[in-house]
Amino acid sequence: MMKIAVLVSGGGTNLQAILESERRGENPNGKVTLVVASKPGAYALERAANFGVETAVVRRKDYATSEEFDTALLSVLKDHGIELVVLAGFLSVLSVLGPSVIEAYPRRILNVHPALIPSFCGPGMYGLRPHQAALARGCKVTGATVHFVNEVCDGGPILLQKAVEVQPGDTPEVLQKRVMVEAEWKLLPQAIAMVCNGEA
Repeated sequence: MMKIAVLVSGGGTNLQAILESERRGENPNGKVTLVVASKPGAYALERAANFGVETAVVRRKDYATSEEFDTALLSVLKDHGIELVVLAGFLSVLSVLGPSVIEAYPRRILNVHPALIPSFCGPGMYGLRPHQAALARGCKVTGATVHFVNEVCDGGPILLQKAVEVQPGDTPEVLQKRVMVEAEWKLLPQAIAMVCNGEA
């Protein structure tokens, strides 16, 4: 049984999808045993508690350097025997994970990005920004991507993608919600199960 940590910052809707998928028996070879938040008070911590999952908080501002933050995060992950790390909106920017964390988990860190990589990705492309960019470009289709994390922001090998139609009159907020419901909440649990089953 692969031990999984989900790293979160906010509401934890992707975490909820992962935990519900697990409860339905869709990942028999893995279990979320830790949720790490980047700040206390994140609603995702409540979601974790509702499923009986242990939680921890590792705040970037508590550490003088990014290296010290990475060391603290890695220590928490190692103390809990974590084998797979899933980024679910953690700090919103992927460059927060330094080389020491990435090297400790080669092809064992997953991220979900709210666009079809290589479109609308890279530094600064998080939150509503990929959706704003897709609408500004006049895209008819957008979607989400689950990829492995490496040292390049949004540059790791792609595991899964799902397209989502852009509807007339969409706002970035409406499009964001549709991409979550139709793509992110389906892809992330599926990708986790693939890794735990040795298929990725």
